[in-house]
Amino acid sequence: MPRSIIFGEIPGIKEGHWFEGRKEMMPSSFHRNWGSGIDGNGKEGTAAIVLSGGYEDDYDLGDEILYTGAGGNKNGKQIADQTWENSGNAGLLKSMDEGLPVRVIRGHKHKSDFSPKSGYLYAGLYSVVEAFEKVGTNGYKVCLFKLIYSGTNPSKKLPEEIELDYSVRDKKRKKGTVLRIVRDSKIALSVKQLYNFQCQVCGTAIKTKNGFYAEGAHIRPLGKPHNGDDSVANLLCLCPNHHVMFDKGTFSISDEHLLLGEEKGKLFVHDKHQIDLNNFKYHRECHGYD
Repeated sequence: MPRSIIFGEIPGIKEGHWFEGRKEMMPSSFHRNWGSGIDGNGKEGTAAIVLSGGYEDDYDLGDEILYTGAGGNKNGKQIADQTWENSGNAGLLKSMDEGLPVRVIRGHKHKSDFSPKSGYLYAGLYSVVEAFEKVGTNGYKVCLFKLIYSGTNPSKKLPEEIELDYSVRDKKRKKGTVLRIVRDSKIALSVKQLYNFQCQVCGTAIKTKNGFYAEGAHIRPLGKPHNGDDSVANLLCLCPNHHVMFDKGTFSISDEHLLLGEEKGKLFVHDKHQIDLNNFKYHRECHGYD
């Protein structure tokens, strides 16, 4: 009978635990699959991943990881497109949507300063915060997942915090306690005021006790690996629902401002709002609309 999937910490296995081999992880359900890097499925979610060797698009900053999903790889080379229907990829999507923690294990073949010289090292709990796709250098689509450390180890190296300069909007880095992007609120506010806080998709302006509420949504996300800029040309005014749906790729937008995917109709764009169409194209490519 297959072992049940377990999310979160496993009793007796603390962050920093070293395994000589992957079979040692299986009896406790720490990572149940000996031959696969992803332990999960689309119905329940993904509980653990092993970083071992990696793909060309991967990066590992310690508290922030860009992880390429499963499928289409043979002998370390991509030979076919990856899909979101793949069991492991679908599981990571499920964990992202439901906020399920993912145990991250670094293997000795993983090219990172944080990897062990031999065996496998438990890196702690991470949260999947983003999922998108791109065409790799081999010409095949890969599914990419951004994970952020969400454990409780007080000795972890502090991540970087990105701030933006209002005059030139250059990205500046400094040490901080939380990994986040500091949005340029003045620019976002100007876009929301242009639309009277009405969502460009549904026209809703959320009434509050002292006015109206809307959100400034970046078309091309800020920060690695997207490196979008915080400018009017990269911002939309959306209600919270359509902001989440847009960020998750539930719908996208054509160059003619037509809504693609689960939403139908046309994006309302003010005459004074000049959007960079390259940002729409980037969003469509990330979420499989181009």
